[in-house]
Amino acid sequence: MADQVNIHEAKTQFSRLVERAEHGEEIVVARDGRPVAKLGPLSTVGARGARRQPGRFAGQIEIGADFDAPLPDDIADAFGA
Repeated sequence: MADQVNIHEAKTQFSRLVERAEHGEEIVVARDGRPVAKLGPLSTVGARGARRQPGRFAGQIEIGADFDAPLPDDIADAFGA
């Protein structure tokens, strides 16, 4: 279950709460005891600091030998090339 803090505490401890969220915790912010917002980690995909995993799809993707070959004339004409 997520930890709940009131708005005043969230304002005064914001940096610490963000650090906790970076480590995977979810924090609920409440006003007068009623939850109104949630602070939590962003998805690691595209998030700043996220690391790519080279070779993640090794053996799953095949690129044809003619991948960069010129297009047939009729298709190139359709693209205005």
